[in-house]
Amino acid sequence: MLRKPDGTPLERIAPFDRKFFDSGEIITYIGSGGIGGKAQGLAFIKDSLIAHFNHDKYPDFSVTIPTMTILATDIFDDFMKTNNLYEIAYSNERDDRIAFAFQRAELPAELVGDLRALIAQVHTPLAIRSSSLLEDALYEPFAGVYATKMIPNNQFDTDSRFRVLVEAIKFVYASTFFKEAKDYIRMTRKSITDEKMAVIIQEIVGARFGDRFYPQIAGVARSYNFYPSGYAQPRDGVVNLALGLGKTIVDGGKTWCYSPAYPQAYPPYKSMADILKNTQVDFWAVNMGRPPEHDPMKETEYMVKCSLEDAEMDGNLRFVASTYLPQDDRLLPGAAMRGPRVITFAPALSSGIIPLNDVISELLRLCEDTLGREIEMEFAVNLAPETGLPAKFGFLQVRPMFVSNAAIEVLPEELLGADVLAASDEILGNGSFDTICDVVYLKRSQFTERDSRIIASQLETVNRLLVDEKRPYLLIVYGRLGTTDPPFGIPVEWAQISGAKVIIETNLPEMNVELSQGSHFFHNVISFQVGYFSVPHNGKYPIKWDWLAKQKSMFETEFIHHVRLKYPLRVKLDGRNRRGVIFHER
Repeated sequence: MLRKPDGTPLERIAPFDRKFFDSGEIITYIGSGGIGGKAQGLAFIKDSLIAHFNHDKYPDFSVTIPTMTILATDIFDDFMKTNNLYEIAYSNERDDRIAFAFQRAELPAELVGDLRALIAQVHTPLAIRSSSLLEDALYEPFAGVYATKMIPNNQFDTDSRFRVLVEAIKFVYASTFFKEAKDYIRMTRKSITDEKMAVIIQEIVGARFGDRFYPQIAGVARSYNFYPSGYAQPRDGVVNLALGLGKTIVDGGKTWCYSPAYPQAYPPYKSMADILKNTQVDFWAVNMGRPPEHDPMKETEYMVKCSLEDAEMDGNLRFVASTYLPQDDRLLPGAAMRGPRVITFAPALSSGIIPLNDVISELLRLCEDTLGREIEMEFAVNLAPETGLPAKFGFLQVRPMFVSNAAIEVLPEELLGADVLAASDEILGNGSFDTICDVVYLKRSQFTERDSRIIASQLETVNRLLVDEKRPYLLIVYGRLGTTDPPFGIPVEWAQISGAKVIIETNLPEMNVELSQGSHFFHNVISFQVGYFSVPHNGKYPIKWDWLAKQKSMFETEFIHHVRLKYPLRVKLDGRNRRGVIFHER
């Protein structure tokens, strides 16, 4: 019998009967072990949420879970033991060596027949997704740590499609033991030996447009917003939308951010020029055309990054773009007129034709009511190209958020005291502590894309030393952490700065720092209860750089400086009023 991670039986999921779309079941499983956090969340949606959604209210908006089959963790156990993979898996070998060893291994014989039967009947693109036992736990979220591989599944013969599927499964298995995952797990109360991997084989929401397959809309929505703007309140929630596959969002790329309570309000940019500079200019799709160079150890092997011109050629900007009118310096919803396209989703959010925001808002409410706490959900939407409706809303994931309710108050006058190292009225987190004696900060200089990647490596080196010494630290950076758009930030993985207890993002004059609240990086910041400060370079609460420069130097490079303080910093985070302050000893 299939079981939950705690060992209790999991009902209402049918065993795989060698049918995929024709079985009559949205979720099926192969094996008898656990199914992991991600799959369990989807099973929860199927049983407890989709049934309560008011489908009659939105007759042209289909809300469902994309069809999926789960390979339970007993298959992973058999794969590891039969192929003697634990030695290299637990070693310090490079990721590519681990991945190569896994690709050479053989899947359990009893699984092969089921996979061949599945792939023989399915010709649409598939997502091969991780669902580990530790993934998506409330305080230890492994979101984005393990691999997901998209495959086109359009090869003419079954043997070729089967080979690609098997390679993708092995790659996801191997990612359990990649360096990022091992570093990440060190920051939790778990051990790598506790981890087991289930795998989800799932249809991709989207449609084919020539050599590209993608949804018009991918999204991440949260029922609690740590950075509301305008009239929005924290409990109004926040949504990040992107054209194409959701990789743009979870990687911290440029997205459209809005409050479900005010769907027509623009993000808080200072000017139209800022909007044009900070909105999406490319998107991810599954490559359905000429096969790429064979590289089963590359996560994006069958993915391609496309331009907005490609999307317009596909006819997919009608409901997701606005047109910039330079003579008026304004945006006109839609793509009917000539002019530069800007991805604002205005036609889908404000035209009244497509009830996208109403559906998102209702699902956020249902999820929060069912789980009894704040939640985050991932989804993808496919629209009818000409009319917008009918539309298909694919529910991809739901997980709880951590929102502290501790009563901490920071008064406005505290932000300007003589003993303040840094302060902000745009913070993330809640609580107070005095455990930080180490500060790692970027030097005040320009840096290029090449430099930003060097900085990420140097931060990783310092982070590893401080984690080993069990010394939490304050990290101060320019730009946006976790971004995929250097030189406007530092493209770190979470594991590279995992020991930071407080993070300050500031900027240089040419930078526009904006947090990506839908990214997996941001989810980790919240769930690990890391204090987060946004401090504009020209704001009213400057960082006391001169004081930092006088502290004891521990490590220094061209780009970063690590100092150690004689007395610990005192940090106060008032999440309710969004104020935070860091005091130093005089």
